Amino acid sequence: MDVTTRTMQASKHIALVAHDNCKSDLLRWVGEHKDKLANHTLYATGTTGHIIAKETGLTVNCMLSGPMGGDQQLGALIAEGKIDMMIFFWDPLNAVPHDPDVKALLRISAVWNVPVATNRASANFMISSPKLSEEVEIEIPDYQGYLDERLD
Repeated sequence: MDVTTRTMQASKHIALVAHDNCKSDLLRWVGEHKDKLANHTLYATGTTGHIIAKETGLTVNCMLSGPMGGDQQLGALIAEGKIDMMIFFWDPLNAVPHDPDVKALLRISAVWNVPVATNRASANFMISSPKLSEEVEIEIPDYQGYLDERLD
């Protein structure tokens, strides 16, 4: 498939996700970076989003809980070009019942070239990047071109 570009605006749309064993770590991380995150639009799976909003006062657009379809809702937003980056504190040592949804979310992030941080170190790199508050062009699949070729 050919590629095209998409412009991420200076104010990003950021997805926040955490497995149960990592929610407190993500909450602590969000608290540490609250001032920067306040300049962006935040999305999260249900439980994580409600905890973050309650504890930090940040506005969070909450999806359903991950196991109830929240991961898939975020994946749909990614496919629609509505999420610019994702912070996903996942627990690689514990399997979760909705593991196929988690893998699908990570896969769709890769397909649409969405930057993903999966731990504190990578999240710190992303939040510290000057690109966080700049307009950025990223390559994405040329889905319209793909459709046009199939319909010819």
